[in-house]
Amino acid sequence: MSRLSEFLLQCSGVDREILRECPTDENKYIGIGGTVLFTGILAFFSSAYAIYTVFDSYFMAVVFGAIWGLMIFNLDRYIVSSMKSRGSLFRDFMVAFPRLVMAVLLALVISKPLELKIFEKEINAELITMEQEVFQEQEDKVWSRYNPQIVAHKADIPLLQAEIDQATALRDTLAMMAIQEADGTGGSGHRNLGPIYRTKKAQADKAQADLETVEARVLPLIAQKQQAIADLEQQAEADIAALDRQAYGGMAARMDALHRLGQASPAIYYASIFITLLFIALETAPVFVKLISSRSPYDYLLHEREHVFAMNNLEQTTLLSNAVKNKIKFDTESSIYRTQKELEVERELTDEYLQRKKAALADRPLDWELPFVKGNLA
Repeated sequence: MSRLSEFLLQCSGVDREILRECPTDENKYIGIGGTVLFTGILAFFSSAYAIYTVFDSYFMAVVFGAIWGLMIFNLDRYIVSSMKSRGSLFRDFMVAFPRLVMAVLLALVISKPLELKIFEKEINAELITMEQEVFQEQEDKVWSRYNPQIVAHKADIPLLQAEIDQATALRDTLAMMAIQEADGTGGSGHRNLGPIYRTKKAQADKAQADLETVEARVLPLIAQKQQAIADLEQQAEADIAALDRQAYGGMAARMDALHRLGQASPAIYYASIFITLLFIALETAPVFVKLISSRSPYDYLLHEREHVFAMNNLEQTTLLSNAVKNKIKFDTESSIYRTQKELEVERELTDEYLQRKKAALADRPLDWELPFVKGNLA
């Protein structure tokens, strides 16, 4: 047998001593060992890629990938080697069910990082869009702190400008009336520079003075509002420039991008599902192979040896249990018998003592009198 076959048999967790007695099962367990081995290798690449996306370090990726791959390999090897066919499909399925659940969970964990690698180009493109959305959201939060003040200042400027416009319109109207009165195109209809003209000219001059007064008061306020708006916008731009915009491409972001791609593209959605199902099939294949396969010579020999061991253990434990029970019975009955004999001896001693006491009283005359006789004290 080649070294590769020996290695694959070791991967399957088969008992080599039993397998030597039934060589027809070698190919079956070589195939199971190969499945377990390649599952561990895929777990290594999956974990290495996931760790690399987090730490951006080849060394960390290789170290943690190797640890994860070995752990998955050992779990798969345990799952497969602990499966034992007993000839009853229902019983074997109930025994295999927890192992199938564990195999499915392992498949889901292994498949997700590899899905991210398979759709890496599409995910990178989606990450750019998501990054811009995140940056835009950050900018919107910054502007939301300044916009109320900016809007308030911008709302005040038209009101102030309206005062100037109103004073300007009044000045222009009165000046036009004075001009029309002077050239005869309006007012009295006579060209003259008489009292009416001078009155209208005085009103126009007063309106001009009022306009200058309003401008002297309002224009600084408008300039102040515009400067405040410029300062707020400049501060907002400075806050946006100071935002910590790190690279947007961690494991969670990539999984979110893959989810969005799946929602936008049915092809990617179904491809992701089929990749997951493929890994589930690979992970559960050894368990299903042992579950649906008929009992082979290896299974019979393994069951025989385990049964012999179980019966020997039952015999030893039964003998030990009987010995303990007999000892307990012996000690109990001996104690009871000893106690009964002690009670009999005590009875005999008590009776003998009372007999002697009675004899002693009978041989000795009465040397005492009643303390009260016929109403008198002795």
